[in-house]
Amino acid sequence: MKKTRQQDRNIPGPQTPWSEIAPGLWMGGHYWTDASGALQPAVVGSEFDVVISLFTADGHGPDYDTEHVIGEIPDAPLTAAQIRTVQRLARTVKHAMDGGLTTLVRCHSGYNRSGLVVAQTLIDAGHDPDEAIDLIRRRRSPWALNNDLFAAYLGTGLDIAALLTDLDAPA
Repeated sequence: MKKTRQQDRNIPGPQTPWSEIAPGLWMGGHYWTDASGALQPAVVGSEFDVVISLFTADGHGPDYDTEHVIGEIPDAPLTAAQIRTVQRLARTVKHAMDGGLTTLVRCHSGYNRSGLVVAQTLIDAGHDPDEAIDLIRRRRSPWALNNDLFAAYLGTGLDIAALLTDLDAPA
């Protein structure tokens, strides 16, 4: 598997496997840090109706009867195609929520990639970007969306970010 996570930014790991950001919308990771500081696996069973994974690891679920959508993206600058993947996944999450399904969006630690998709889902639901980012940081962790580029994508708007990214792509 290709590397999809940036190097450790010397930030504390999440204290829970996942956190509810809005009713039915959860954000988390494949790993979390317990009270002793030990890294623990976050294994999903059948707690959620839909699981969106932006990072995958064997043995982390979900159960076979849970809808599982995988869209691996790096915790790094994104290509236009990867930004479009984020938009597609955010629409999938919003559709699930509108249908009353509980949805978990997860990445490695549940900070950046999952934060990008969750924030875009909230924006699609009517929040402005700053409100969406603030809500995620209050509900998940102050360290959520610490990737400044992802916050900039949200502030600019993903459509414009994708167009601008395409301008920098080699011909």
